[in-house]
Amino acid sequence: MAKIIHLTQTTPNLSVDELLAGFHPSYRFGEVSFNTYRPDPNQPSQAEAVSKLSNFAQTVGKNNGAGLFSKLFGKKTTAKNGMYLDGGFGVGKTHLLASLWHASPGPKAFGTFVEYTNLVGALSFRRTVEVLSEYKLVCIDEFELDDPGDTVLMSRLMRELSDAGVKLAATSNTLPGALGEGRFAAVDFQREIKTLSEQFDVHRVDGVDFRHRGLPDAPQPLDDSAIEEFATERYPEATLAVDDFAGLVAHLHKVHPSRYRQLLSETDALVLHNVDTITDQSIALRFVVLADRLYDKDVPIVASGKPFSELFTAEMMAGGYQKKYYRAVSRLTALAREGQVGEPAL
Repeated sequence: MAKIIHLTQTTPNLSVDELLAGFHPSYRFGEVSFNTYRPDPNQPSQAEAVSKLSNFAQTVGKNNGAGLFSKLFGKKTTAKNGMYLDGGFGVGKTHLLASLWHASPGPKAFGTFVEYTNLVGALSFRRTVEVLSEYKLVCIDEFELDDPGDTVLMSRLMRELSDAGVKLAATSNTLPGALGEGRFAAVDFQREIKTLSEQFDVHRVDGVDFRHRGLPDAPQPLDDSAIEEFATERYPEATLAVDDFAGLVAHLHKVHPSRYRQLLSETDALVLHNVDTITDQSIALRFVVLADRLYDKDVPIVASGKPFSELFTAEMMAGGYQKKYYRAVSRLTALAREGQVGEPAL
């Protein structure tokens, strides 16, 4: 028989160690390796990426003179302390980054750009630097800069970690020297952006953009009076998180985004009553983080109300955070199709 819980009645309280324990590849990339990556023979940059990252993994944890002491008193080195994979959607960048993480010695961290900024918000900048400076490798997936504050924050964090000898690896759809373009007045932050780009050996991963085919069709929302029965019949042995959408949105405002992974720790499927359009940007961005954590955990969704294609306003979908919103809508729609139609979320 399905177990019913309510996310609105859950408030995670995690220690620093428990927060950091969540910085690992998601369920979808929990067992990948360089051997499971299948380079396209028509795209040589993919096989080159495997070779470069395999070699880079061999340097993790070794004293290569990249630390601050060596920079001040030792010989100069042209070797970069980080790898940066640039490329379109669906070419396997996250697969490659997770493979690097699995192939490298620890302690090590793997998280999205947003998770690291949230970690700083939860711990403070100085405490985050202190903790991550003890790591051998820090992997940043989906590197993105949406505002000047994040530019300065991540620039400082990467610089201090690099000075401490920590190896860095990142993926993005934007070359590091062009981060921020089209989103804010990047010219005012060229020094910080230049600092970021100097940390990395950039490798372009070319390939067919398999996932960039527009958003999948959202399934028709179910009748509100029937969604709980539908969910318990579809997932009879699961733990179902059953919540009203408005209540969940209000609760997210009380829980730090760095704790959303723990918020969902017991959830096998999510049942949402009365989904509605979010009109407040700060609330919308928090829901984007929740969508990423739901997708990471592959939590199917059964919902009533508006389809997820109408979750954000037209202004949001066309604004500076549109990449985040499109990703969230795509992922939530895929999870709703899994929950209501039985189609696996890819």
